[in-house]
Amino acid sequence: MASLKEARYELVEIPERFGPVTLDVDRQKVLDYAYAQHDFGDWYFRESPFGGPVGHPLVLANDLLFLFYQGYDGNTAQGLHTHETLRFRSPAAVGETVTVEGAYTEKYEARGQGYVTLEATARGADGRVLVEHVGKEIMRTVAGDIVGKGRSAESARKRSVLATVDAGVPAITVAVHGAPERAGIPARTTAFTQDQMSVFSWAGKGFANVHTSLAKAAETGLDRTIVQAQQQTGHIIANLVDVFGASWFTSGELDLRFVSPAYVGDALTTTGAVLGETEDGRLELEVWVENGHGTKTAVGWASARIDDAPARPVQLI
Repeated sequence: MASLKEARYELVEIPERFGPVTLDVDRQKVLDYAYAQHDFGDWYFRESPFGGPVGHPLVLANDLLFLFYQGYDGNTAQGLHTHETLRFRSPAAVGETVTVEGAYTEKYEARGQGYVTLEATARGADGRVLVEHVGKEIMRTVAGDIVGKGRSAESARKRSVLATVDAGVPAITVAVHGAPERAGIPARTTAFTQDQMSVFSWAGKGFANVHTSLAKAAETGLDRTIVQAQQQTGHIIANLVDVFGASWFTSGELDLRFVSPAYVGDALTTTGAVLGETEDGRLELEVWVENGHGTKTAVGWASARIDDAPARPVQLI
C-alpha cells in the first residue's frame, strides 16, 4: 500500500493508465456475485445459450470500476459514482481467464466538485471484448455533504427521463417487435442486506468504505451505509436479462445517472418503459430504480437487439 497514491482529485493524471489485470471468472466469483445481487439464474451454474455456464453480464462490475485501485489506495477512496455507461459484447465463460485494463481519461470541476472519468475494457482469453465501461465520479468528496442534498451537474439529463408508463397500452414481458411507446416492462424488487453489500463492495478484500462500514459512513455524515451505485446497476441489468434474454449479453447498452441515495435495507424496484425500435431492430427503453417511498435513485436508457426466439435464465432459488 505504501507505493499507492492517496485517492485525491489533485493527484489524478490525464491520461493515467491501469492494468492489464488478469483474473479468473471462476465459480466462486459467480457465486459471490449471485449472492450479492440475489440473481441465481441457471445460465450462471448450468448450461446457457452460449454453451456451458457463463458469468453474469456485470460479474466484472468492480474489476472495471475499481481498476484505479491499481494505482491508488482503495481505503482512501471517498468517491461518489454519478454516471455509468456499459456496452456488453460477449459473456465470459465460467472458468475463463479475462483481462481488464483502462485509464483515467478526463478530469474537470463542476459545482465545486472534482470529477474524473475512468474508461475500462474487459477482454476474454481469446482477446474478444466482453464489456466496455465508462464511469464518472466525484472523487474524494464527503458523501454526507452531497447525498440527498440536490443534484450534481452529471445528473442534469435525468429531466429527460419521464420514468412513467402508459397504462392505456399493454405492458410487455419480453422484448418484441412493435412494442407500443411507453409500454411498461416487468419490475424487479430487492432489498440489499449489509452482508450482500459487503460482498459486492469487496469488504472481504480488506476495503472499508461507505458501502461496507457503518463507521466509514458516519465519518462522512451518513447514519447508514449506502448501496453502491454499481450494485444498483446490477439490479437493473438482471431485469434487462429477463426482458432481452441472451441478446443482452452480446448487444446490451446501458447509460445511467445516479440521482439519489439508496440505503441498506431499502426496497429497490427497477422497471422501465418502451421508447421505440430502431431501424436495425434494437428495442430502446427508459429504465429506473425507485425506493419504497417512490424516490428515484437511478435513471437512464437501455437498448439491445430484439431476439425473435429469446431464451431466458430460470432462477434456481
